[in-house]
Amino acid sequence: MEEDHRPWGYYQVLADEPDHKVKRIVVYPGKRLSLQRHRHRKEHWYIISGEALVTRDQDKIPLKKGGAVDISRGAVHRIENIGSENVTFIEVQSGEYFGEDDIERIEDDFGRC
Repeated sequence: MEEDHRPWGYYQVLADEPDHKVKRIVVYPGKRLSLQRHRHRKEHWYIISGEALVTRDQDKIPLKKGGAVDISRGAVHRIENIGSENVTFIEVQSGEYFGEDDIERIEDDFGRC
């Protein structure tokens, strides 16, 4: 199983198929992913544990265990862990391309823009 560690946490690739990709993503307390968008895919996020605040374009969406959100292709988005425990969520990507280079970072806490 592919696993990649980042400054905000880590992810594991659970499935990588021609028409979809599935990841299990863990975000550490107080951390957040970059504000970003994708040109070639949309995403569905399902929260397994923890408390998160999702930014999707102009919306701020609080989510906890059992909550879900859809991120359309081109939408500016990020997830932030606002609790004291890890946030774990499942990300299902669908579209035409799933490479990590399909990330346009707009803002990043770790200088990766």
